Amino acid sequence: MSAALTVLGVETSCDETAAAVVRLAPGGRAEVLSSVVLSQIAEHAPYGGVVPEIAARAHVETIDAVVRGALEEANTPARELHGVAATAGPGLVGGVMVGLSFGKAMALALGLPLIAVNHLEGHAVSARLTADIPYPFLLLLVSGGHCQLLEVAGVGVCTRLGSTIDDAAGEAFDKIGGALGLAYPAGPALERLARGGDPTRFPLPRALLGREGCDFSFSGLKTAAARLAHGLTEETDRRDLAAAVQGAIARQLADRTTRAMKLYAGRHSPLDRRFVVAGGVAANGAVRRALQDLAAAEGFTFAAPPLAYCTDNAAMIALAGAERLALGLTDGLDAVARPRWPLDEAAARLNPTHVPGRKGAKA
Repeated sequence: MSAALTVLGVETSCDETAAAVVRLAPGGRAEVLSSVVLSQIAEHAPYGGVVPEIAARAHVETIDAVVRGALEEANTPARELHGVAATAGPGLVGGVMVGLSFGKAMALALGLPLIAVNHLEGHAVSARLTADIPYPFLLLLVSGGHCQLLEVAGVGVCTRLGSTIDDAAGEAFDKIGGALGLAYPAGPALERLARGGDPTRFPLPRALLGREGCDFSFSGLKTAAARLAHGLTEETDRRDLAAAVQGAIARQLADRTTRAMKLYAGRHSPLDRRFVVAGGVAANGAVRRALQDLAAAEGFTFAAPPLAYCTDNAAMIALAGAERLALGLTDGLDAVARPRWPLDEAAARLNPTHVPGRKGAKA
């Protein structure tokens, strides 16, 4: 790569319509020229969660203006782009199809290469948007739909160390927050409610405690806390339960990550002991502090994206696309939208965490 690459990113995998322009320098440093995110919270709030059909229709109605806004904010005419990156999965497939189709149309009209990006790979590189984080690193990807530990050796080279066997941490935050009567999205509201609460007052299940491996489980915690929440009316009680839930989730994330760190440390030199946490739950202050303390105790550096890049955004898609483009990894216009797309496809085939007919995280 002898010259900078400027890439447009498009993200429509869930309930945010997003576009961004990122410039990747020859040395590998990224510069975010623009990042526009249009949230659909108001459309989905009456239903207490994301309605796929509403999400897809909203993407269709707004994507043109969002992309135009990103190009204008970046002061970059479309003819100056070097490529178009679009999320091709995993996610709500109707929404994914909207963004991917838009990206294909732009690439075709402008004669540019298309990069079909795995949404999870976007999260994996999100901390690299604003910091110099070389490969390899240990990644905890934790959000509303995903919870997994991965060894990231390079662009598209990920090894799964552990994953949730049922629900994701972000889903637990949202569902328990809903049971506490908090407005959608309930995860951030639960963090606010937990401030000043007593995290030791309510005993909650500690799933997989002492179990080998690096897998997660949050379904028992979600069920137990939701049942407790329905019987609480006093604000002090609700605050204490919120603090207990937040503490329990942070504790499990730290416990399973400790195991992954020991595995990773056994394979890499001390100079490569880098730990990155990404995804929407990485924005939770208590979770972030617990993982920071853990990294320091285990001899790892700690990195997390700025809060704006923790949740779904197109800057991370543009960066993942630019890194792939720099290696000559592009896709044809026959790239398909994928509702499921594991980062470590070999591990997913040999040791699937979810099987047909069983509910779970979309990863």
